[in-house]
Amino acid sequence: MLHRLAFSTNAFKQTDVHSAVRAIAAIGYRGVEIMADAPHMLPHAWSDEQTRELAKLITGLGLAVSNVNAFTGFGLSLPGAGGNTYHPTWVDPSPARRQQRIDHTRRALELAAILGSPAVSIQPGGPYVNRDINELHGLFAQSIAACLDTARSVNVRIAVEPEPGLLIERADQFDLFKHTYFADEPLVMMNCDTGHHFCVREDPAEVIRRYADVITHVHLEDISAERVHQHLVPGDGAMDFPAIFKALDDIHYFRGPGFVTVELYPYTSTAEQVARRAYDHLKKLIEGGP
Repeated sequence: MLHRLAFSTNAFKQTDVHSAVRAIAAIGYRGVEIMADAPHMLPHAWSDEQTRELAKLITGLGLAVSNVNAFTGFGLSLPGAGGNTYHPTWVDPSPARRQQRIDHTRRALELAAILGSPAVSIQPGGPYVNRDINELHGLFAQSIAACLDTARSVNVRIAVEPEPGLLIERADQFDLFKHTYFADEPLVMMNCDTGHHFCVREDPAEVIRRYADVITHVHLEDISAERVHQHLVPGDGAMDFPAIFKALDDIHYFRGPGFVTVELYPYTSTAEQVARRAYDHLKKLIEGGP
């Protein structure tokens, strides 16, 4: 399992993506998730040639790309303001803003293919206030469908990541969405963020077993016993990592190209230190486990 442990560059927002990748490799991780946003690989600002050079660096360091993370929109511009963690969303009332999100994701899919990433993870619709849920689900599905021609042309999956407080919070909600709109579409899958599921009182290990057929990638972080959505370094919270790794082993997740990516984006000032702490903690659990 240790050789399937990756770390996301989105913790390294105080440096460039190349430095982030080198730091992650030096710690011992064998996979890296690339942030498809500023200040790293901002899709609309990155050329194919830049991406090939990044791929060369990653391969030369003995790494593989676990996932391309296109969740946030910091590098996107909005009328009167810049983008942020969620905006522009997939369900924004403005068609122009929805198109920004679609274009951002389509380009991320193209870059992911160059990097050899099997998937691009996305936000689950986005935040919403006083809007009809069924209408929003339809709008979200329509927006994802607008990316499918690109996903199919490069054979990269679109991985919806349920998150507390957003349109799709839970694994069962994603499963219903998937089977309502994309039942026969193998390129629309779930990014299983185990901490998110813990926050909404789902058992992460049970989610992995029950929804194995729709999981394409896994995020890992610790969460407090109070289940507050704040990513903690593994070992600092209440997550049952041995149970999670056992569930992944039970569904034969590691027999394929699957990686588990540690995601600690809040720790921008101590990214390298927390990446090392997480690696050391998880290494002990993995080496002592099945």
